[in-house]
Amino acid sequence: MSRIITLRDALNEAMSEEMRLDERVFLMGEEVAQYNGAYKVSRGMLDEFGPRRVIDTPITELGFAGIGVGAAMNGLKPIIEFMTWNFAVLAFDQIVNNAAKTLSQSAGQFSCPIVFRGPSGAAGQLGQQHSQTFESWMANTPGLKVISCIDPKDSKGLLKSAIRDNDPVCFMESESYYGLKGDVPKEDYLTPIGKAAIRREGTDVTLVSFNKMVEVIKKAATELEKEGISAEVIDLRTIKPLDIDTLVQSVKKTNRIIIVDESWPFAGVSSEITYQIQKHAFDYLDAPIVRLNAADVSLGYAPTLVEEYLPSVEKVITAVKEVTYHGV
Repeated sequence: MSRIITLRDALNEAMSEEMRLDERVFLMGEEVAQYNGAYKVSRGMLDEFGPRRVIDTPITELGFAGIGVGAAMNGLKPIIEFMTWNFAVLAFDQIVNNAAKTLSQSAGQFSCPIVFRGPSGAAGQLGQQHSQTFESWMANTPGLKVISCIDPKDSKGLLKSAIRDNDPVCFMESESYYGLKGDVPKEDYLTPIGKAAIRREGTDVTLVSFNKMVEVIKKAATELEKEGISAEVIDLRTIKPLDIDTLVQSVKKTNRIIIVDESWPFAGVSSEITYQIQKHAFDYLDAPIVRLNAADVSLGYAPTLVEEYLPSVEKVITAVKEVTYHGV
């Protein structure tokens, strides 16, 4: 049985269900308790679990991330919420040098089952230091798993899987889409880490993305269908490990691929996918691989700059017509 709920509530359910199942799980971060979370994702959790398991912190990302890593090394299962992944820059030493390397540096004696979660990417007029995407930053570090998804059903299942995982997981959400609604089962379920989802079947071109850009390519596919172009839509869901097999199988069918990636173009997720596709599916390509990224600049504040900066439905449609020879 399922019902329609928001992404915000789906994430809340994932954390609450895991905390009921396992007393080692706790949530820590800025405003997660008394204020019910900066985006109300932890609404009601303080009342149910109390201040020992839903813990407000000072504005000190390095500090509470470090507490979380230490707790994970000693048998607990922390969920560390960053108000935005932009603020997690202050905690990179704990994430990259400590959490990611605990298992290897201890020769397998210590694991680090911790989830770092919060919104990533642009969310309107937030300025340069609050609008960056961090999937490729984190995915570049061995030892970290990276999830980036906004579908309510899958996000709930992925967060539950992340909490149960024995490795550190970076969980990327979207400030713009906490209110996104979707069909979410009531029963307990898990979504597998490392498996992409085909959101729409197609035959003419593969459109692939993650996080909120999936909504862009879904809308583009709907518009393209009106013009007789069949686009397959793939939601990566997990950035690392990356599900290359699903992408390759799609390219073998459509012979064209466009990667829509909100992050900057240099050394990003789209760059890695491009390499993997040319390595594993080169003979099936009938057109060059196309990447649509954010502009290679810091994001300005003006709404017109935000619009120009990000990939859009119109930009995707134009790119598809170029590679499918339907004209522009």
